[in-house]
Amino acid sequence: MRALSSLRWKIALTTTTVCCLVAAALGILVHNVVARQVVGEVRKEADRDLDHALGHYEYGTAHGDVNAGLDPPGLPGPLRELVAGSRTGSMVGTYQGKPVMWAAGPADQKALAVWIPYGNTRDRLRDIDMAILASSALAAGVVALAGLFLADRISRRLATTAAVARRISAGDLDARVDFPADAASERPRRYHDEVRDVAQALDSMAGSLQERLEAEKRFTADVAHELRTPLTGSLAAASLLPDGRPKEMINDRLKALHLLTEDLLEISRLDSGVERADLARVELGRAVQRAVAGTRLPAGVRVVRDAVVLTDRRRLDRILANLLANAHKHGQPPVEVTVEGPVVVIRDHGPGYPAELIEQGPKRFRTGDPGRGRGHGLGLTIVVGQAAVLEVVLEFANAPDGGAVTTLRLPVGRLTDGS
Repeated sequence: MRALSSLRWKIALTTTTVCCLVAAALGILVHNVVARQVVGEVRKEADRDLDHALGHYEYGTAHGDVNAGLDPPGLPGPLRELVAGSRTGSMVGTYQGKPVMWAAGPADQKALAVWIPYGNTRDRLRDIDMAILASSALAAGVVALAGLFLADRISRRLATTAAVARRISAGDLDARVDFPADAASERPRRYHDEVRDVAQALDSMAGSLQERLEAEKRFTADVAHELRTPLTGSLAAASLLPDGRPKEMINDRLKALHLLTEDLLEISRLDSGVERADLARVELGRAVQRAVAGTRLPAGVRVVRDAVVLTDRRRLDRILANLLANAHKHGQPPVEVTVEGPVVVIRDHGPGYPAELIEQGPKRFRTGDPGRGRGHGLGLTIVVGQAAVLEVVLEFANAPDGGAVTTLRLPVGRLTDGS
């Protein structure tokens, strides 16, 4: 969300900056054009007065109604140098502390100069500059607000799409963006909406993924149900065989296949979302000790601090049994089980979990790293499903000195006193 907010402000700031640069360029251009025109009018007036004064000077008459004089004090140096070269010119300067427009020309090797007030012209130019600045600021503010509004709409839609994507990645395949349709959706659009395209692509991907997963769940459940009946008959038939090594081998394979079928059925029930936990208060330390003893697998149990948790004993036993079986099958002894409050840690000293399993979680029919042995990957998949039913936080990691570490964080204190 922070990144999207940053995007919103970046769009708004970029729009405002571009508007300010354009307004500044236009302001400078307008200022130069207006200033050239206004100052040019004053300069023309000064040049007319100079021509008038030079004409009167040539005929030896008074200068008339213009301010004129020979080598008047305050005449700017550049104009004196210009007149010394027998040329005429004009420029802005001061006379008796007031701004004036000077115009001067040669008269008997002297500088005949006229001056007209320039204060009103300077004030006029200042007012024009203030108007340009105010207009530019107003335009920049309007564009900034419009840019912020549009950027906020874009960022909100992107934030909604990102939130839906996170829900889908977390397993909520029913999540959809579903931007409301507009009238333009019923006719060819006049513009291309990339955000809507991304949202529609995400919805389409989620729908396709959901259909594929549902088909996989149905296939898994159907296969398991179809195999269950003939397997039961095969086990019964195998029991009628004469004792010996062939019977043991057949029974062993049939029992393995029977367990695989039961695992598939359990996974299909977990996938369907119909499983509900029968919660009760349980002393976790004693429950873990009994569950480990029930597996008949060698494992050391250490209760650092016991705690009463809310859980389903049958499902907790199933989780611990699968984790211990996985540790013995794919890891190396010793296998250690530690209870500290509502937290249970199971650790072996084998090659550890593969990086893919730690990052993405267990996948059925895939065990990841061959170093952890062979299998169907159903044991840990069942662990994840049962943990979700019990609302147990499950973490897979590797110990720094080697070995797979599985951490269970059980919920505490959510039952009422009457339950």
